[in-house]
Formats: sequence, C-alpha cells, structure tokens
Amino acid sequence: MPRPRKRKSAKAITGDVLAKLLATCAGDSLRDLRDRAILMVAFASGGRRRSEVANLRKEQLTVEPPVKGEDDVPLPSLSIHLGRTKNSGASQDEVVYLVGRPVEALNAWLDAAKIDKGSVFRAIDRWGNVSRRALDPKAINDIVKGRAILAGLDAGDFSAHGLRSGYLTEAAIRKIPLLEAMEQPRHRSVQQASSYYNDATRLSGQAARML
Repeated sequence: MPRPRKRKSAKAITGDVLAKLLATCAGDSLRDLRDRAILMVAFASGGRRRSEVANLRKEQLTVEPPVKGEDDVPLPSLSIHLGRTKNSGASQDEVVYLVGRPVEALNAWLDAAKIDKGSVFRAIDRWGNVSRRALDPKAINDIVKGRAILAGLDAGDFSAHGLRSGYLTEAAIRKIPLLEAMEQPRHRSVQQASSYYNDATRLSGQAARML
C-alpha cells in the first residue's frame, strides 16, 4: 500500500495565521524588526523558499516607483531580482515585487541594522550585535516555529514552507485569478499551483457540507 506523501508543512500559513505570527514581533527590537521583515517579505514575494530568503542580498533589491493604493495614497514598492531559481531557465533572471507594508517592514530592518550592502537577513547575538554573515536557511524555519510558539500555536504544525503554500492558499481564498497568483511564487506548473486552489475551493464549497 503506497504511503501518503508527507507535506513539508502540515498547515499553510494563510493570512490569519500570518497575522498572529506578526503580532509577536510588533516591537521595535532588532530581533522583532528582522523577524517581521522576514515573515512579510517571504510571504508577500510569493512564499519564497527559505534558502532564497536567507541568501537575499541588498544588491538584489531595486526601488520602484510608488504604486497608488486606496484613496490614491502612494505605496512604496521594490523589485527583488532572484536570478536563476529552481523554476527558471539557466539564464533567466526571475523578478518578483513587493508593495506597501512588506517594503516598510524591510526598510525598517535595514535602517535599524544599518545594512547598506551584502546580506539582508543576518544573525543577532545575545548582546544585540548584528552579524555580517547571512542567516543559515535553517534559521528561517526556526524563526517561523519560534514565532508560532509565541503566538500560542503548535510549532509542529508550521514551517517555512508553510509561507509558500500559504501564499497560494490565501490567494485562492481571496479569489485572485490563478495565473495572476502564480506570478509571485514563479510557479511554472499550473497543475501544482491549482492544487492549493482546489483545496481552498473544496473547503469553502457546498460539496463538503452535504450534511
């Protein structure tokens, strides 16, 4: 009998869960500012893989013209040049965009940590000193689980991959067209991406509530 495939994250980190995680890092300490930026950037950029988040460099960020938000209020925006990724071609530079709150969170961290070049997300020692080296990808997972515990959630239910699955699941809940939602995580397989949409639709649909 075939064994069911084990998910990388038991539960998707959708918008409601993300809000709980972000509430635990609403302070102004360096660690709070860093973790808030990590969570918001990783999610809003399409659910980036933990290696992409950990290895992100300032040189990959490009400030873009402001985007008009509600009531024509200008929102800060930037592009992230990912270079070659797992889903891209050998010479293709993948680009994703951030607008609004994630950009503000990222800028707050960069300003507080005085980072103007090199690795964006770095370790912080017990005395509050920011390392020059990039975080280990495993640290992104540890941050997600640590924030889940602080939020009163079961850390075993969540991992960094939950940000990736959560992005598409949240997009489905908000009824964002599939092809549009695929632009941020840079999914190339409609079949793979649509599985998140199918799960969200089935959960909220009538077929699952026959009794």
